[in-house]
Amino acid sequence: MRDLAKGLPTQTRVVFALALRETRTRFGQHQLGYLWGLLEPAFFIGTFWAMFAAVDRTTPMGMDIVPFLATGVIPYSLTVKTADRVSLAVDANRAMLFYPHVQPLDLVFARGLLELTTYLVVFVVILGGYALATHAFVIDDVLQIFLGLSLAAVLGVAFGTVLCALTVMNNTVQRIKGPLMRPLFWTSGLFFAAAMIPLKYREYLLWNPILHCVEIVRDGWFPQYRAVDASPGYVLMWIVLLAFAGLTLERRVRTRVQLT
Repeated sequence: MRDLAKGLPTQTRVVFALALRETRTRFGQHQLGYLWGLLEPAFFIGTFWAMFAAVDRTTPMGMDIVPFLATGVIPYSLTVKTADRVSLAVDANRAMLFYPHVQPLDLVFARGLLELTTYLVVFVVILGGYALATHAFVIDDVLQIFLGLSLAAVLGVAFGTVLCALTVMNNTVQRIKGPLMRPLFWTSGLFFAAAMIPLKYREYLLWNPILHCVEIVRDGWFPQYRAVDASPGYVLMWIVLLAFAGLTLERRVRTRVQLT
């Protein structure tokens, strides 16, 4: 424990420095720079807002359309994008492992921290801007919103760690990752609330932990909505299982990474 306490400040500084480097690597390659991190989810939300308007579809329980979509798109994107970025953490930064203080898990944590920070800012800017434009700013529970977003980020890191280790073993994982994750787009509550789905189908959709994160965030934002089916404990169970699998696989491939 004493050695852990002595090494923790050093590793914290390493993760923070790697996160700053990742910021430059991710956003510095685009002409729009940091603005791209905001435009991508905003365009996503705007596209589906237009689709809702075109088919004259209303949101459940009188929820405003933009917050309804944002509280679905952003938690989903946070999980999926974090898993995708973390899965490539080692392959994209092998040169950094020549530094004695940098370990593979530091690269994983740095990318996870960057994604969480980015999407927290995106969430505040989009919904804050909407509130200023409509002069309607009512939040039911800020801590619950933060809980849902944090669970989404940690879930993405845990899943991404598994994919990262499997990628070191066999790069084919990156080819099948997209098809495996695509069904999550339709089952994570981006366009619907769990309460809208008949119970006999809802119980199957609730196997998806991302849907629980979305429901927790919506419950925290809308005073009139109660996500009675959402369970932080269920998401934590997935995080623990995926983290255990990811850390076990990381230990197995660590020697291979160090040798390469």
